[in-house]
This record gives sequence, C-alpha cells and structure tokens, in this order.
Amino acid sequence: MYTCRHELSSIPPFDFNLSARSFLTGDPQIQKYKNGKYWQIIRVKGSLVHLSVRALGTVDSPLLLVKLQSQEELSASDQKVALDIVHFIFNLQLDLNSFYEEVQNDKILTKVVQHLRGLKTISTATPFEALVLSIIEQQISQNAAHRIEQKFVKQFGDVLQIDGDSYYAFPAPGKLASARTAELREFGLTQRKAEYICEASRKVADGTLDFEKLRSYDDVNDIINELRKIRGIGIWTAQMTTVSGLQRLDYYPGGDLGLRRVVSHYYCRGRKVTNHEVHKIAEKWGTLKGLAESYIMAAEREKVPV
Repeated sequence: MYTCRHELSSIPPFDFNLSARSFLTGDPQIQKYKNGKYWQIIRVKGSLVHLSVRALGTVDSPLLLVKLQSQEELSASDQKVALDIVHFIFNLQLDLNSFYEEVQNDKILTKVVQHLRGLKTISTATPFEALVLSIIEQQISQNAAHRIEQKFVKQFGDVLQIDGDSYYAFPAPGKLASARTAELREFGLTQRKAEYICEASRKVADGTLDFEKLRSYDDVNDIINELRKIRGIGIWTAQMTTVSGLQRLDYYPGGDLGLRRVVSHYYCRGRKVTNHEVHKIAEKWGTLKGLAESYIMAAEREKVPV
C-alpha cells in the first residue's frame, strides 16, 4: 500500500469541520466525516486513491493534513492531481470575506454568517458525479435519495481495499453507459431516471457532453441551457449540477423545495413562499447567490437561531 501525506493551506477564514459536517450521516465506505476526519475515494489518472483530510490549523490560519493511499505508487504528478481535487472539493481558493461584505444588507443572512463563519461549500469531485446525483434526487426526499445513492455506488463503483476494509469510488461514466436500465432500477430508480442516467453517461463517455468546455463558459445560463439539451435534465437538475459540480457559486437553484422551506423558516415565519418570493429575497444575497443558498441551508442543519 502506497501512502503519502501533504499539508494544504486555504484562503482564510475556513472552518474545515463545520464545512465537512454535512457528511456526518454519510456511508463510511463511500464518503464520510467523523471525529474530525473526512474521507472518500477519488480517481487519479485511472488509479483509485483513498483520500482523507483533517484540520491542523485554525479558522483564521487554516491548514489541512491530506493523506493519500493507493495500491499503486503515486508519482509527483499524480499527487498534484489528487491535491487539486482536494482544493476543488473544499473550495480552498474561495475568499469568503468579499462574500461577507456583500450580504451585509441582509439582516438574516448576516446573523447566519456570524454563526457559520468559515463555512465553505463542498463540491463533488467531478461534475459527472453531481449530474448523476441530481438525477437521482429529482422529486424525492433526501433520505430516500441517499439510500438509493449508497446502494447504487456500491453496485457500480470500483472498490479499493484499505487495511481489510472496502471503499467504493463513484461509478465511472463508461461503467454506467454500458449498464442496463433494469440493473439501475433494482436500487429504487424509476424507469425514466434509469434511462436518463444511462443516456447522460453515454454522452460523457463519448465526449458529447464535455464538462471542461462548460467550465470555460462565462455566462452561467449558457451552462444551464447546454445541460438542458440532455434528455431528463430539467432546470432544477441543471442548476444543481452547475452549483455543486462546476462550483458556479454565482447561481443558485431557485426552484428547490428545500430552499423554499428554509427561506420560509428564516425570512417568513414559516409561511409558505413562492419561487418568486425566494428570488426577491435572494436579490440581497450579492453576486455569490449559490454560496448564500448554502449558508441558509446549513443554518437549518446547524440549528442557527432566527
């Protein structure tokens, strides 16, 4: 077993433990945060790598200890790729201070920020992962989606053995492109969702859907429109993929039911709100509305008082 360790810094402030806590209930064989450590399997040039991360520094002097383990020796180039993935997952280059300045006109969000200072959004390791997860999560509860996702990854994901334990990587596009819809349905997916995942996977595998090209788009709406050309990808799925998989924090999923519920709680004393009302409230969220949305959603998880 090849093992190496690195230390990574982040633009402050950064609260690693607060940011990673959304994975407290994750599956320990897939992606998990526990006792100050976050881990998952990533792919580095075809090799599976067990990635674990701990915080060494403070919120204002953030430093991470990154441990990489693989069955194969990782070259200096491989290690750089792995560390770049860590940078992306934890958004280490994001400067939160400019965001905090922008939201000062929103009294609710200002209070939330005070409680959640240093929170950075966690992204999926690849845009493909975000796309597939967003399809699975269409119009079902988070708990139901997570149960399906865990079974799905363990069935189709490649496995890496570490110290006698099995860990699963998110399935590669080629693996899902060749899967039969009946296989996908065994884990609770509808026929339509199974078809959407297979078709989207084929487009990624053959290069028809090029996420690197989408990254280069200046206008986030061009990304949304490109994704919506794919069968089964509506506005919500395209939005979720763009925010969590391409890290476009200048955009947010305005039609998300969970967001409407949380906005109702924090801004409207529990009264039901429309998408239009959410958009009006979000006008005070500055340019990084996707980040603001993450703070509001995290506020519910962390039980931030109104």
